[in-house]
Amino acid sequence: MATTNQTEIAIEKSAAHHLEDTLGHGAIIEAKQATDEEHAQTLWQALRENRKAVAWSMLISMSIIMEGYDTILMGNFYAYPSFTKKYGQWYEAEGEYQVSAPWQSGLSMASTVGCIFGGIMNGYFASKFGYRGVMIVALALLTCFIFITVFANSAAVLLVGQIFCGFSWGVFATVGPAYASEVCPTNLRGYLTTYVNLCWAIGQLIASGVLDGLVNKPGQWSYRIPFCLQWIWPVPLIVICWLAPESPWYLVRKDRLEDAKHSLRRLAGAKTEDQINGQLAMMVHTTKIEAEIEEGTTYVECFKGVDLRRTEICCCAFIGQIMAGSTFAYTPTYFFEQAGMSTSKAFQLGVGCTSVGFVGTLLSWFLITHFGRRTLYVWGQGILCTLLYLVGIINAASSANGAMWAQAALCMIWLFVYSLTVGPVAYAVVSEISSVRLRTLTVCVARTAYQVINVVSQVLEPYFMNPTAWNASGKTGFFWGTTALMAFLWSYFRLPEPKDRTYAELDILFATKVSARKFSSTHVDAYAAVSASSQEGLVHEEVKEEVKE
Repeated sequence: MATTNQTEIAIEKSAAHHLEDTLGHGAIIEAKQATDEEHAQTLWQALRENRKAVAWSMLISMSIIMEGYDTILMGNFYAYPSFTKKYGQWYEAEGEYQVSAPWQSGLSMASTVGCIFGGIMNGYFASKFGYRGVMIVALALLTCFIFITVFANSAAVLLVGQIFCGFSWGVFATVGPAYASEVCPTNLRGYLTTYVNLCWAIGQLIASGVLDGLVNKPGQWSYRIPFCLQWIWPVPLIVICWLAPESPWYLVRKDRLEDAKHSLRRLAGAKTEDQINGQLAMMVHTTKIEAEIEEGTTYVECFKGVDLRRTEICCCAFIGQIMAGSTFAYTPTYFFEQAGMSTSKAFQLGVGCTSVGFVGTLLSWFLITHFGRRTLYVWGQGILCTLLYLVGIINAASSANGAMWAQAALCMIWLFVYSLTVGPVAYAVVSEISSVRLRTLTVCVARTAYQVINVVSQVLEPYFMNPTAWNASGKTGFFWGTTALMAFLWSYFRLPEPKDRTYAELDILFATKVSARKFSSTHVDAYAAVSASSQEGLVHEEVKEEVKE
């Protein structure tokens, strides 16, 4: 313990000297006051003082709506009569048109492949040019790429269009949570990073409603109109990004301190100039602490030293969303249809499922207030694992109509639990655990890891579900239940608790190698040197008093 405290004080002393040299005498006191103020703030005080930051964060995160919209769109088109007739082929044994399992895999993973490359490029460009510029370029490119998907005359052209659109979606998926975590104080981070998942749910809810409304429309426009609706978002979001302030953390990392202060003023709601100076000092101090722990800001640094553990946690937290069974249970329309439901009822139930996901994400804000990220994620994975095994058991035991509805009910319960726990909490974990210095790169690495596993799941899932392939139907729950169990075990032993910790405190906890299960109970002082100096001063004053007496 003594060695740990000495390491903490040594790191902090160096950061304190750097801060005083950069911003002048007394800056370290201002930084400590800003940190203490963040810890002491109530939720409503934080909202009042940071209302502009909250608004900008929510507006930027709306880009995730488009990714959520597309994610559910393609997966449900395989149950769409007009879509399967255009891009599929007739199967005499089934008596219907089906998009073959290989093409289902290809079309499902096309945007995911694009997201992988988009995310990797975003990590480099966002860390170099900032969030706003990268978002504007990605939105402008998406406006062009949508033309390919709308007017695709073959499955191959549609696949190419989805890959290109994926470049932009990969940017949105990484910028949203990173920006949200950097413009708001500690006690608002959880709400605004989980809001990213709410945007995902909103996109899926919109897509479900559109699909249900057009499922019986004859002709090609029944599936082209849903693609066309993606044009609604880019132009308004380009305007928002143009007007939005840049992340002050990004500007501090680039040593543009005056620009960072200007950004803090724009983000502040009712803060004084002294509070803004304190925030800036806290950011410079935190950035220096991280520089003391590890140097460099490249992808390689994400896999070295202390940052390797942080990268592992971020990657596994995102991958846990897939391992929890989201590919199987999050878009269940095709599963319902293959289980024997009519197409119209399957899509109506799909709308109900996405509505449940939306409500669950809203309620997660209540849970995240009273429980830590670790608690929600770990036990969420455990419950999801149990539900998936139950789906598999029911499907294996009976093929009666009642069993089909029981599986549908369990899928809806799964979706509700996922939206309360693993779905939104993963965004909070990834945004908070990543270091400020490497945040953009770490989030991109984590999202890329998610997309790679997503590719594997999207290759396997059509084969599990398609009647022309393995035709496992609900028995697929056994496979995903096992992967959810693996995610549960990992999170129990490796996932730390970042709730109510400032970024400087998290840096020190990782630097001193505190175990995951002791994160919430370990005391850490990011201003240990200041506290030590204060204590030395107090002792000195007491000695002087004794001499006088």
